[in-house]
Amino acid sequence: MKPILYIVIPCYNEEKVLPITAPMFLEKLNHLIMQNKISDDSRIMFVNDGSKDKTWDYICSLSKENNKFKGLCLSRNRGHQNALLAGLMTAKEQCDITISIDCDGQDDINAMDKMVDEYIEGSDIVYGVRSSRKTDSWFKRTSAQGFYKFLSYMGAEVVYNHADYRLISSRALKALAEFKEVNIYLRGMIPLVGFKSTCVYYERNERIAGESHYPLSKMLTLAFDGITSLSVKPIRLITNTGIIVAILSIIGIIWAVFEAITGNTVAGWASTTSIVCFIGGVQLISIGVIGEYIGKIYMETKARPRYIISAYTDDINK
Repeated sequence: MKPILYIVIPCYNEEKVLPITAPMFLEKLNHLIMQNKISDDSRIMFVNDGSKDKTWDYICSLSKENNKFKGLCLSRNRGHQNALLAGLMTAKEQCDITISIDCDGQDDINAMDKMVDEYIEGSDIVYGVRSSRKTDSWFKRTSAQGFYKFLSYMGAEVVYNHADYRLISSRALKALAEFKEVNIYLRGMIPLVGFKSTCVYYERNERIAGESHYPLSKMLTLAFDGITSLSVKPIRLITNTGIIVAILSIIGIIWAVFEAITGNTVAGWASTTSIVCFIGGVQLISIGVIGEYIGKIYMETKARPRYIISAYTDDINK
């Protein structure tokens, strides 16, 4: 039996790019159907993440014109990861496999053919991995690659040069649904699900239209959320730093006492100030990192919903 595929696409203020990429996704879906790789019941599901423009109106019009298109609308902007999760969790009961992809046209949609092939051959998760970053600026390329390496160093299990372009089977999604945390970072959570996985490599293109919704500030926030959501190693580094500073302080005290006994003490305003500033800086950074973890614990204990769906095109079109 041919698998039912849902292509899940989170959208935020994408009214400029959707008229270009929506036909591309439909053409790819029909191509996979014509190749007898997937069922004719396969669909494209857009998730409107509280857009302020006419993105949702366009999604609704697409669903009325062609039943291959579906749409979810979140009650407010919840961020890319929550919007994607909303689409995946909604689709998991209606399909055999999902492929998540951004709507900006940068990810090569032709890689979907190989993803489906890998699923048919037995993989439950297929990661879309960039084969190079030649389309990125030097800063973005260096910072992104450094981030993946830093995440690995911090103990998080991530796939190098992989974002959120991936195939996941319905049974892997049902396992992912058992992860109840509010602070989510799917790139690190999905490898924890397990099951057989593989990678498909592709070249990433320039954004077709519109503007990127991931400036440096959001990228840094996502990076920090990823680290603190997946690893406690920063806390351990603080402990190790504290031990090192304590040892150095003990050595300094012994040296100061020795100098006082031998009568070699001299005015040491600069050295004292430097030490106090150094210790103060370490303490403030440590308190900040610990506070970040406490804040996440606070949010987790509240157990607030990760997303709220306000509208579904299936209900609107009835």
